[in-house]
Amino acid sequence: MAENENNNAMLEALDSIKQVKVGDVVKGKVLQIDDDRQAIVGIEDAGVEGVVPANQLTTKPVDDINDVVKVGDVLDLVVISKIGSDKENGSYLLSHRRLEAMKVWDDIQKKFDAGETITAKVTQSVKGGLVVDAGVRGFVPASMITDHYVEDLNQFKGQELEFKIIEIEPSENRLILSHKEIVKKEHEEAAKKIFSELAAGDVVDGKVARMTNFGAFIDLGGVDGLVHVSEISYDHVDKPSDVLKVGQDVKVKVLSVDPERERISLSIKQTLPGPWDDIEEKAAVDTVLTGTVKRLTSFGAFVEVFPGVEGLVHISQISHKHIATPADVLKPGQEVKVKVINVDPEHQRLGLSIKALEEKPADSDDDNHKRNNNRGNRRPRRNNFAADAPEEENGFTLGDLIGDELKNAGK
Repeated sequence: MAENENNNAMLEALDSIKQVKVGDVVKGKVLQIDDDRQAIVGIEDAGVEGVVPANQLTTKPVDDINDVVKVGDVLDLVVISKIGSDKENGSYLLSHRRLEAMKVWDDIQKKFDAGETITAKVTQSVKGGLVVDAGVRGFVPASMITDHYVEDLNQFKGQELEFKIIEIEPSENRLILSHKEIVKKEHEEAAKKIFSELAAGDVVDGKVARMTNFGAFIDLGGVDGLVHVSEISYDHVDKPSDVLKVGQDVKVKVLSVDPERERISLSIKQTLPGPWDDIEEKAAVDTVLTGTVKRLTSFGAFVEVFPGVEGLVHISQISHKHIATPADVLKPGQEVKVKVINVDPEHQRLGLSIKALEEKPADSDDDNHKRNNNRGNRRPRRNNFAADAPEEENGFTLGDLIGDELKNAGK
């Protein structure tokens, strides 16, 4: 009788042992950590052991298995395969990572079905797009990153972005995402607001979004405006990248707004002090400056003495000697020293002289010209006083004598 009872108890115990199959989700209690590389677990209600390698404990990188799991922990695990040898210290290969991934795929599938977006961190850029960590590996094709061409995809690495789910196939571990769809939606909302509020003449803050050879695109808060290379600085700029960098905060003035074509023209230099501001202090009469010959005309040479400030050296102020044209002694790009002889801030005109800084020859063309005129056409001394007497005697400055000529030449 007692023997039958024992047999029945054994049969009941055997019946209570769960049969473990590949794909089952089981609970496993950590019995030991083997060489810091894997956890040995006892599968609940099965009477058998299993192995969980360190890389199967979580979806995140594992530097030290002891930071992730310890003896006595109970884990939810999925059975990956049966181990045919006892050398692995267990009869089943188990994974907590895959179970996590299954839950992630399930959550992503639900969001996809509901038309919701997900947020994920960009982990690396690869040929053709970006890899993101959404709990599972996701891929963003280059054409779906943003609404404009991006040369260097590395700039997105480490960023956490919002994505629209384009395609999902858990059985193939395929998750295709698009950030471009989010950018387009944000752009539409921002454009509606900005184009209804922005007007020519406004000065606003922006951030350099990207650059080309012809200018820099400034993000005004979801909509980009263009600063042409000529509107970056009063100094000459060859390439925008010489003076600006992506991500830089800038202040810009709105030159024009075209809502229909969604174009905004901006200027950085017009938010800066103008080159003619305080010109009477920077270039007071008799000041000696160093400048560059920018262009030549039949009546003189235009010399840049400050960025954006050009003055005229009239042909009569180039040399004490007679010259037929300015090109006889000057050439564009030449550096020269000049003396300021006339300043007109209102009309942004500057009269300059080169010969005023040179010693006057004893027998100059001017002296010969005067003597010839005196011999050929004698006039009463009082009528010729202003022409013959030195400037300090006649009371006229050189600017007074040629001022009108300078004004007409500069027009």
